[in-house]
Amino acid sequence: MNAILIKLFATALTLSQVTTRPDAVRTQFDPATDGPEVVRLLRDGCAHMRKAFDIEDINLDELITTAMEDPSTVAGPAAPKILHGLDLNELNTSYKQFCKGENPANSPFDAKAVIEFYDNATKDLPSAEALRDKALPGMTRILDGAGKPFAEASEPNGRRIVVPITAVPNLVQKAFIAAEDKRFETHHGIDERGVIRAFIANLASPGRPAGGSTITQQVVKNLSVGDDVTYERKIREMIVASRLERILTKPQILGLYLNGIYLGRGAYGIEMAAQSYFGKPVGQLTLPEAALLAGMPKGPNFYSPDKYPDRARERRAYVLARLKEEGTITEAEMNAAIKADLGLKPIETARRDSGFYVVDFLNREARTFAGVDSLTSGSLTVRSTINAGLQRAVEEALQDGLANYERGTGRQVFTGPELNLADSVRRIQAATPAPEASASAAPAVTGARPEAAKLDAKPDAKPRRGERVAAVPQKKPAWLLALESARPVLYDVHWPLAVVLETGRGGTKVGLADGRTAFLDPGIARGKLQLYDVVRVKISAGKGGPRAQLRVRPTVQGAALVMENRTGRILAMAGGFSYPLSQLNRVTQTVRQPGSTLKPLTYLAALNAGLQPNTLVMDSAVTLPPIGGTGDSWSPKNYEGGGSGPTTLRRGLEFSKNLVTARLLQGGIAPKAPASLKRVCDIALEAQIYAECEPYYPFVLGAQPVRMLDLAGFYAAVANEGARPAPYALESVERDGKPLYTHAIKEPVRIASADRVAFYQLKTMLQGVTQHGTAAALAKVSAYVAGKTGTSENENDAWFAGLTNEISVVVWVGYDNADGTRKTLGRGQTGGHVSVPIASAILQAAWANGVAKTPLRGPSPEARPFIADLPIDPRSGVRVAGGSFLEHFRTSGDGQMADTQYRLVPRETLYAMRPDAQDGDLAGADDGASVAGDYYGNMTGERPRADFLDPFGERPAPRSRRAQGDVDLYGQDPYKPWPGQTSRSPFGGDDDVRRPRRRDPDYLFGEDPGY
Repeated sequence: MNAILIKLFATALTLSQVTTRPDAVRTQFDPATDGPEVVRLLRDGCAHMRKAFDIEDINLDELITTAMEDPSTVAGPAAPKILHGLDLNELNTSYKQFCKGENPANSPFDAKAVIEFYDNATKDLPSAEALRDKALPGMTRILDGAGKPFAEASEPNGRRIVVPITAVPNLVQKAFIAAEDKRFETHHGIDERGVIRAFIANLASPGRPAGGSTITQQVVKNLSVGDDVTYERKIREMIVASRLERILTKPQILGLYLNGIYLGRGAYGIEMAAQSYFGKPVGQLTLPEAALLAGMPKGPNFYSPDKYPDRARERRAYVLARLKEEGTITEAEMNAAIKADLGLKPIETARRDSGFYVVDFLNREARTFAGVDSLTSGSLTVRSTINAGLQRAVEEALQDGLANYERGTGRQVFTGPELNLADSVRRIQAATPAPEASASAAPAVTGARPEAAKLDAKPDAKPRRGERVAAVPQKKPAWLLALESARPVLYDVHWPLAVVLETGRGGTKVGLADGRTAFLDPGIARGKLQLYDVVRVKISAGKGGPRAQLRVRPTVQGAALVMENRTGRILAMAGGFSYPLSQLNRVTQTVRQPGSTLKPLTYLAALNAGLQPNTLVMDSAVTLPPIGGTGDSWSPKNYEGGGSGPTTLRRGLEFSKNLVTARLLQGGIAPKAPASLKRVCDIALEAQIYAECEPYYPFVLGAQPVRMLDLAGFYAAVANEGARPAPYALESVERDGKPLYTHAIKEPVRIASADRVAFYQLKTMLQGVTQHGTAAALAKVSAYVAGKTGTSENENDAWFAGLTNEISVVVWVGYDNADGTRKTLGRGQTGGHVSVPIASAILQAAWANGVAKTPLRGPSPEARPFIADLPIDPRSGVRVAGGSFLEHFRTSGDGQMADTQYRLVPRETLYAMRPDAQDGDLAGADDGASVAGDYYGNMTGERPRADFLDPFGERPAPRSRRAQGDVDLYGQDPYKPWPGQTSRSPFGGDDDVRRPRRRDPDYLFGEDPGY
C-alpha cells in the first residue's frame, strides 16, 4: 500500500471517529482482528463527510475526474510536499470503496498497515485534562522600589501576560474567530467542512498547504502535541481537540488560544501583543488594532507590520471584511478601519543589561515565600526594593574595580574577543542594494528593528499618508548594522562594545555603537586582534576624536551589596562580575572569611564590658592558652609583623591591630580568654552573623567564613545603635491583581548583648577608620561614612563594610578558587587597597540616586544621657584641656564616668617602658592578614618580637599616604569633634579638665595633643 495512502487512511480513521462517535474514540486497534471495524468506521466517516461536501457545494467526483485527466496538478513537481508520491489511481479506487460502497477487486487498502500506523501515532497520547488545568508560562513584570518597570522574566517562547477571557473585549474575540475559525461556536473541535475545503484546496492548488485547523486544534497544537508537520501530529491533535471540547466551554478554549498564540515582536498572547504593538492593554484596542492582531496568527513574520506593512494592511482588510460579513461591524466602520494608520508603537530594542543577580534572587525568594514554582510559571507582578539607577551603578563600580585591580597588578589575561562579526558583515554586504538604490533602501517605518529594516524592507517602500516616519538617515556601514543586531555574550557588562575595523602599522581602529570610529590602545591584546573582532573598551576624549582603551574581562571575582539600615530593604546587589559567566550569587550563596571586618564584634564586647575608647591596650606579642586546657595555644601576628606598644582601643580598631584585638580577650571582656571569646560569639549569634560560632581564637580576627548578606545586617545594626534589620528584596507577588505574598513590615530586632552606648561608641571608632585609618581613602566623606576594611589570611579575601545614617555597603573581592588551586590577591592587596575604591564609587552613586547624604548622627535620646564628649590627646588617650579631639565616654546615669584608661596597661608598666623604637603602626598599617598565626603549633618556630614601640613620640616621615601623623590626606586634623557636638564635662564644669597637673619628669608622652 502506498505510504501516503496509509497516512491518509489513518488520518481519515481519526476524522471518522471524532465526527461520528466523539464520545468513544478508540486509540488502539488490533491489526489482526480489527480490520473489519476499521473499514466500517471509514465508511461511516465518509458518509458523514459527504454531507459536508454537499454543504460546501463540492462535487468530489468531478474533482477527482479532473485530477485523473491531469495528474501533474496533484502529484507533479509543483504539488505540495505532503502529497508527493501520491498515486491517484489508488486514491480513486479507495474513494469508490469507502465512499460509494463498491468492492473493487484491486483495492490497495491494507487494514493492517493502516492500524499499525494509527496505533503508533496515538501511543502515549496527551490528556485533554492536562490542558484544562494548564498554567501557561507567562512573563512576570518586576518593578523596582519606585514601582517602575525594572525587569521581565519569562521562559523561552513564554513572553506573555495571561489575562482572563472576560478581560478581552467581545470585538477582539470576534475578530480572531472571524479570521481563524468562523464556525468556532458551532463545531465540536473539528470542522469537517474546513478540513474538506483545506484538503481539496491542497489537491487543486499546489503551493503553501492549507491547514483547516480549528481554534481548538490550534490550542492543542500550541500547548500539547507540538507543531511538527506530520500526519502523526495531526491525528493526535484531532483526538485531543475532540476531547477538549467535552471538558471546556468555548470561552475557556478561546481564552487558552488568545493567551497562547505567538503574534510577533516576541509577544505571546493577546495582552502582550497589545502592549508590544500599541502600548496599551487589550481592553483598549480599537477596531483596526484588533483586526491587525487578529490577522497575525496566520503568519506573524509573513504579515509583520514592521517588515511588511503592505502585507499587514491587506491581511487587516481581510479580517475587517470577515467581520462585516458576520454582521459584527458596519460597512462604514470597515472602510474607516481599512484607511486607518497602522499606529504602531516603536519596537523596544533596548535589552535589559543589569539586575540579573537580583532577578535570580527574587525568583528564589518568590518560590520560598509566595509558593510559586518560578517567576515564569505565570504572569505575575513582583514588587522589589531595588533602586534601579543604583543597581546599575553598583554593577559598573564592581566591574571597573575588578578590572582596575587586575590591570594594576599585571594579572590581566586576554583570552580573545567577545565575538566576531565577519560572517554577519558579509551577509549584510551581500544583501545591500546597489549604490544607486541605496537612498531608497532606508527604512520608512519608525520602530522597525534596525537589522530588519535594512535587510528586509523593499527598496521602493514608501510611508503611507499620516504614518509616523523617521528622517531618512545616511546609509549605515555594514559593520554598524552587524553590531546593532549582535547579541553580546557578556550582556550585563557595562563597558561599550567596539568593532575592529583596521589593524596594522597605522594602529588599531575600531567602530563604536554610535557610528563613530576611534583609535584603540590594544594593551595586552596587541597583535592578537583580527578584523571585525568585538571587544570591550573605555572611551575618552582625545585630539581629533575619541580614544578607546581595551577592557579585558577579569578572572578575579567580587560582590557588592547596598542595604537600607532601618528597614533592611536591599537597594542594590551584584553577585559577581557578570551573570552569564557565573550564576553564583556571592552575596547570598557563598561564605568567605571576613577578616578584620569582624573585629568590631570584639571591640563591641569590650565597650559593653566597660572599656572606653581611650583604654590603653598593649600592641605586642601575646599567646593565649588552649581552650579547655587541650589543643594548641594561639600567638597571632599583626599584618606588618611587629607591635607598637601601648595604644588606645580606638586606634587598635582604626589601624586594624590583630594583637590589640587578641589582647582584649585577656581581661578586656571577661577575666579569662575563653570566657571573652564566648561573649564575642554570643553577640555574633544574636546579630545573626552566624548560625553557630566555632570556639577557637582566630574567630575574633575573621577566620570563620561569613555570608555577605549577614555581615551587612550587623553593620546596619551598628548604624541603628544595635537594632538589626532583616535584609529583604521582595516586597510582594501578585497574580491577576490578587496578592500571593506581601512582605510583613518588621521593626529591627535589638541585639541585647550590647547596649546603645557601646554601639554608638563603636560607630564613632569606625568613623575613625574612614577618617585616617585603613580606609582613609574615604577621608573626604568620613563625616558621612564609618566602616571597616578586612583582609583574610594570605590576602585570599579583601573586604570593606561601611555604613552611613541611611545605608550599609559591603564589598568583597577575591578568587573563587573553585578549581582547587589556591590563588590569592597578592601581597599588599588588602581591603583598603582593593575594596575601598569600589565602595567609594558605590557611595557616590547612592547619593546620586536618591539616598540622603547626611553627617553621621550623634547618640540617640536613649543613649545621650550616658555619654560624655571630652577632649583627649588622641595618641595617648589622656584627657587634656582644649584638645582637638572629642572622645565619647560612657557614663553612669548620674554623670559619673569610669576611667578605664589604665585597666589593661597599668601606669607602672608605662613608666617602666622606654621609647627605644619608632612607631610602626602608622607606616602602612592595614588589615590583619595572619589570622591563624601560631595557633596551630607555631609550625615555623617564629614569634613576633616583643618590642614595645612608642606610639606617641616623634615619628619619621610616613611611608603610606593612608596615615600621615597629625594631618590627614587632605590637610585636615584627623581627629575632629563629632559633627554638631561640643565638649562638655560630666561633672558640670571645666574644673576637672583645666586644673593644674603635676608633671612627672619621666612622663613618656610629651605635651603635644596631636599626632
